[in-house]
Amino acid sequence: MAQRLLLRRFLASGISRKPPQGRWAPLISRALQAPEHSPGELTVTSRQARPLHTTRVCTTTFNIQDGPDFQDRVVNSETPVVVDFHAQWCGPCKILGPRLEKVVAKQHGKVVMAKVDIDDHTDLAIEYEVSAVPTVLAIKNGDVVDKFVGIKDEDQLEAFMKKLIA
Repeated sequence: MAQRLLLRRFLASGISRKPPQGRWAPLISRALQAPEHSPGELTVTSRQARPLHTTRVCTTTFNIQDGPDFQDRVVNSETPVVVDFHAQWCGPCKILGPRLEKVVAKQHGKVVMAKVDIDDHTDLAIEYEVSAVPTVLAIKNGDVVDKFVGIKDEDQLEAFMKKLIA
């Protein structure tokens, strides 16, 4: 109830005709203020675009959404793909996932990584004979060229990547 009251007060002060005053004035957006020429309708005032600073997007790792997505991004990929079959409830998967992402990132785009949640995509897990998690497949030109089950340390993962790239 108190939140509704505060929201009402905030919206009422932001849409009033008089400009906001006091120490909270800079925080109220210009888009919420009513225009001076028409008291009944709101319009958005034009503002100069502000620069948007973002962090670099990780393009080497992606989550599989469905079967056609897997076909498109993994099987038909020209770049070798490491496929991590994992589950949310799997402890070893939570350890292996970040290690695998780190080693894939070190390859600078020579290899990409697809993550498949076996609970969401049981059909893919059955198709690729995943009987335990974590299971990692190396797919090159649409064919499975290597596979391992369980946790590996970073040195073993780097050797796995080198075999895939070669």
